[in-house]
This record gives sequence, C-alpha cells and structure tokens, in this order.
Amino acid sequence: MTDAAEVDELRASLARVLAVADEERRRIERDLHDGAQQHLVAIAVNAQLARQLAESDPKAALDVLEEIGRDARVALEAIRELAAVIFPPLLVDRGLAEALRAAASAHGGRADVDGLPRQFAAFEAFVYFCAVEALAELGGVVRVRAREVDGQLELVFERKAGDEPPPLFGLRDRVAGLGGRVNVEGGTVTALLPLPR
Repeated sequence: MTDAAEVDELRASLARVLAVADEERRRIERDLHDGAQQHLVAIAVNAQLARQLAESDPKAALDVLEEIGRDARVALEAIRELAAVIFPPLLVDRGLAEALRAAASAHGGRADVDGLPRQFAAFEAFVYFCAVEALAELGGVVRVRAREVDGQLELVFERKAGDEPPPLFGLRDRVAGLGGRVNVEGGTVTALLPLPR
C-alpha cells in the first residue's frame, strides 16, 4: 500500500469511527428519552396525584403509589441496561473473561477464554468493545475464543460454516486503533491485539 493510500484509508477509518461514535451518542440519548426519562416523568406526575388523593381518596392514593413503585423499578432497570451498554459493571468487577462470556451469551453464542490474566482497565475495556463490535457486525456467532499468543491477545469469532462475513469496518477500525490486525478465513474472524507491556 502506498503512503497516499494509507493516508486515505486512515482518513476513511477515522471518519467511520467518528460517525459510529456520533450515532452511539444519539442512540443513548433516544434510549434515555424514550425509556427512563418517560418513567421518571410518570413518577413525578403520579406523586403529585397521590398527594392530591391522600386525604380525599386514600384507596386511590395507594393504587397510584403502587404504580409509582412499578414505574420506579422499570426506570431503574432501563438505567441499569443503559449503564451496562456504556460500560458493563461485570467488566470492572469480574474482568474481561467474564465480560466476554456474558457478551457472547447475549448474542446466542459461547466464549472460551484460556488463562487470560487481568490487564489494566483501559485495555480490557478496549478488547471488550472490540468483541461487542464484532458480535454486532457478524451476527450468528457460535463461538468466541480469547487467549494470549506470543505477546498478543487473539480474539477468534467462529460463525456457521459457509457464512461470508460483512466488511467489519467497526471491528477493523477499533483493532487498527491499537496497532492490531484482523484476518478473515471463511467463517472465522481473528483479531490480534498487542498486549500492553
């Protein structure tokens, strides 16, 4: 690849990364607005209604208070789910191996993680979001494997035989950002990431 072609690919990669980040922020804003925020508005309105009914119709006030409790639980769950997408607590609490297993399971697959030691948090987050990006782009992943190989972290995504993977721009851009590379062979996608020293 010539220097000009490398510069063009780098610019295209950066543009894709920025576009994805902008879209992700818009999606989070929509999720907040359409989910938790709506339930919190309902809680505020119902709290006012319960206050008005407290003396005149205590039974109706109790019904409204029960509804407030349901809305509060739904809002908490929506916030929990959104927080897990932004940065999953499992990654912080239990590490990359457990977070990869959970991500693979959420996409209908499984993850095998061979003796993967804990790394510093920023690296684990980077790898986790690479995996999530790959799972989203690939779809139908049956198995994810992660292991250390010659000073690199190898992430392997196996798909059903015969499936041709998409271009994987998101995964390629993320991996390239850390100086890694992505290889595709049939239904198997391998990302190699240099481990921090």
